[in-house]
Amino acid sequence: MNKTIRRASVFCLLLVLALLVRVTWVQAYEGKALADNTNNRRTKIAQYAAPLGNIIVGGKAVTGSKRVDAGDFAYKRTYTDGGLYAPVTGYSSQVYGATQLEKLYQDVLNGTDSRLKNPLDALTGKRAKPGNVLTTIDPGVQKAGYEALKGKTGAAVAIDPATGEVLAVVNTPSYDPGRIAGSSDGAAWKELSAEDGKAMVNRALRQPLAPGSTFKLVTAAAALENGLYDSVDTPTDSPDPYTLPGTRTVLENENKSAPCRNATLRTAMRYSCNNVFAHIAYELGQDKMRDMAERFGFNDEKQDIPVRAYPSVYPSRKASPDLVAQSGIGQFDVTATPLQMAMVAATVENGGKQVAPHMVSEVTDSGGGVLESFKDPGSRQVISERTAELLRETMKTVVEEGGGGNARVPGAEVGGKTGTAQHGVNNSKKPYAWFTAYGTKGGKQVAVAVIIENSDTDRSEIAGGRLAAPVAQKMMAAALGG
Repeated sequence: MNKTIRRASVFCLLLVLALLVRVTWVQAYEGKALADNTNNRRTKIAQYAAPLGNIIVGGKAVTGSKRVDAGDFAYKRTYTDGGLYAPVTGYSSQVYGATQLEKLYQDVLNGTDSRLKNPLDALTGKRAKPGNVLTTIDPGVQKAGYEALKGKTGAAVAIDPATGEVLAVVNTPSYDPGRIAGSSDGAAWKELSAEDGKAMVNRALRQPLAPGSTFKLVTAAAALENGLYDSVDTPTDSPDPYTLPGTRTVLENENKSAPCRNATLRTAMRYSCNNVFAHIAYELGQDKMRDMAERFGFNDEKQDIPVRAYPSVYPSRKASPDLVAQSGIGQFDVTATPLQMAMVAATVENGGKQVAPHMVSEVTDSGGGVLESFKDPGSRQVISERTAELLRETMKTVVEEGGGGNARVPGAEVGGKTGTAQHGVNNSKKPYAWFTAYGTKGGKQVAVAVIIENSDTDRSEIAGGRLAAPVAQKMMAAALGG
């Protein structure tokens, strides 16, 4: 009898020890992971137990917190001009989590970031006062782009070429993040996340599409950097009509009467001659074209501003000569975001130097102490100052004499490039209208890229110069003070 009791006692003791080991493991090793799990309701309740810190635009908070009188959550997120700033802030929802800056700086905004704690807070585990996120967004430029794009499906980005500060990130249609901030917003979530509307897609940063003729800036840069021509006024020996290499397909120019045969780079940019830039890409070959695209930022898997943007793509797989030629005019498998094309224009305006784009200037604690600063971003020389100067000359010709006249800003130097990219099988859908440009005036500078994916404009009237250039003009005028 005693032997049986002893065995049972030992077995029970082992079970207790196993339980203690398991509890210790869960609390000491897995505790933080479980606490941070998005499905842990206690974490969500704690997150919204007090007002959150704010995202600042132009010195003013565009976010806030509102007291909730019912349910488990004491506060919920609110937004000022939510639709205007949604591409910047993202959303913070009690049910659906967070995106964009709300997600990236969630710990700072809810006071759990260890950098916010003083020594006493660290000992007691008390939550610190939340910090704030200061953005580089210029409210005037942001609003100008948003108002100009209303009623259209599109996006725009503006950058200060000298500092890399992102002045605007615009999407239309947009959405009010406040509609999905609470705990009972299922109907609004279903509406906003509907496939047909795609209101919550950040087109400016995360929807790369065919850039069309705006990519000809990259092709021209490759030609000049590789010594194919020593001037933008040198004849390019480009036949017109141009038959794609290895095929019987004739590549058409939009303007059939344009002087594109053997045109110079200046003339080819002004009239957007497909034959010239396809011929250049074929002459250079895929490797040199890809190298130049990647120097500008294409194929960068970690393009963080600090929100991660989707990579713009120049094809890395081996391509036949005809497809390389098509890549030179921004077709085939070439894709770009408005952010990327704004970076191209910014690099050209800034003497060939690309300053890392960023839309946050500082992250601070509640008293204004700096936790992170983006005021000294990295930079790199992408193309020579001479090449940048020559490209600016061609871009000014587009605005002063070509199809970019709608982008002129009184008293400012403006250069740009139009683009109309094919869309759908055999170009069956309405094409994309692009415009990218730079502007300088009185010591100020700005670079802009605009895409309009869809509008009520008749197909025959869709062109970057007609649709996208006026949007860029309003954004540049706001940035330059004109």
